[in-house]
Amino acid sequence: MTAFVLVGEVFTGGWIWDDVADRLRGTGAEVYAATLPSGPGADLEAHVRHIVDLIDGVTGTPVVLAGHGYGIHPVLGAADRRPERTARIVHVDAGMPQDGDPALKLVPDEAVRERLLRQGDDAEPVAPPASPEDWTRWGSTEGVPAAALERLTRQAVPHPPRTLTAPLRLTGAYAKVPTSGVLCVANGTSIELVQALVGLGDPRLQALSDPRVSFFELPTGHWPMLSAPGELADALLGAAAGEGLRLTPPGAEPPTHLRPFLLDLPERPRERHGNTDLYIPDGATPERPAPAVVFVHGGPVPAGAAPTPRDWPAFTGYGRYAAGLGVVGVTLDHGLHDLDGYPDAADDVRAAVDAVRADPRVDADRIALWFFSAGGLLSADWLAAPPPWLRCVAATYPILAPLPNWTTGSRFRPATAVRAAGRLPLVVTRVGRERPEIAVTVEAFLTEAAACGSAVEVVDVPGAHHGFETIDHTDEARAAVADAARRVIGHLRA
Repeated sequence: MTAFVLVGEVFTGGWIWDDVADRLRGTGAEVYAATLPSGPGADLEAHVRHIVDLIDGVTGTPVVLAGHGYGIHPVLGAADRRPERTARIVHVDAGMPQDGDPALKLVPDEAVRERLLRQGDDAEPVAPPASPEDWTRWGSTEGVPAAALERLTRQAVPHPPRTLTAPLRLTGAYAKVPTSGVLCVANGTSIELVQALVGLGDPRLQALSDPRVSFFELPTGHWPMLSAPGELADALLGAAAGEGLRLTPPGAEPPTHLRPFLLDLPERPRERHGNTDLYIPDGATPERPAPAVVFVHGGPVPAGAAPTPRDWPAFTGYGRYAAGLGVVGVTLDHGLHDLDGYPDAADDVRAAVDAVRADPRVDADRIALWFFSAGGLLSADWLAAPPPWLRCVAATYPILAPLPNWTTGSRFRPATAVRAAGRLPLVVTRVGRERPEIAVTVEAFLTEAAACGSAVEVVDVPGAHHGFETIDHTDEARAAVADAARRVIGHLRA
């Protein structure tokens, strides 16, 4: 027999788990759905103590602690104090806070984050969304029935601010407890995405490939207890039984980003200038400067990763390919080391572009920017105010709007910025086997671009995956790279 302690997201109480709890009890499990203290003076310590008291009230039965969103913070705090009583920790569409992290760090509502950072301990309680539509500021509501969303709005209560601003204190004892993650794809996280991040070598994520860690995936938004209660109950039962998918540890096989480029290209010399590499085409001189394409990688790529993106086969391949076509290929390393790093990365890209334009072998009036994957969000600044020398913006398997659970803010939203792009030529390479959470951002961008009359050209690769240049060595994929390059260089030479 198993006892489940279920801890919900901000604004909610134990009632939000009703359907899940009924299904769990139907299997013979004990269920304790927490309603955390919600008075203005409540802090994170009060929430942790509340969960500890629930654990202490369970006798003779292993306890599975499940935290949804904010709820993972008091769950981890309680598991750290009662590791011997905790059979498993389950992150239900929740982050991975570490010792010293405030819950505010993972709050997706930008306005709430900024207000609490500004007001600190003097902040008023955080008001819940006033209408069903407003809940999207706290995560995807995909799949939630209208009646359930209305009930959520009606029964939500203000959330005490000090539970969000206080740092989570952990001794590390919780790390001995087996862990599971229930990922909600429509809210921006999938097992495939997590595996890709682990493959990049981020030391903060290496624990996720431990055999004691398992994953489940639900094709729904941030509120699975409302949108998919049966599937969530099954995942919780599976987690309690030690089931779920395990990740491939780093080094077990070559990560996809370090596999060979799909085109067999001759070696070309490159010049390294700080964080930027130049691939100069034959014949480019100060007297006959050549256009340039700046290739901007995605991420987040952990600080200290080796090799860095400009040495990945895909980007050395694109740099050599561009030079072979008669334009300067530019690759760079930028500061997108975590989701808070977009401003630093944007500064790095702008500095690299300025340096490239200052090179006498480069035609400063003919520059293209080509963004990849999560680097697509960095296109927003250039779409919002395109300079006259920017002849084209390209994006390959891009993320073109922040995923629902990302905290990147309002600045990096290409799907909004495209309204100001005017007739700037845009080339988007869309892969048919894209991760669902990313594909919706591309469609949102294309819909907005069509509505405002932007000059978008789409290169479709139906059989290709995200990162296809080192995964799909097919004629279709090779043709897509050649087609996209032809279009970009055509705009440079126009």
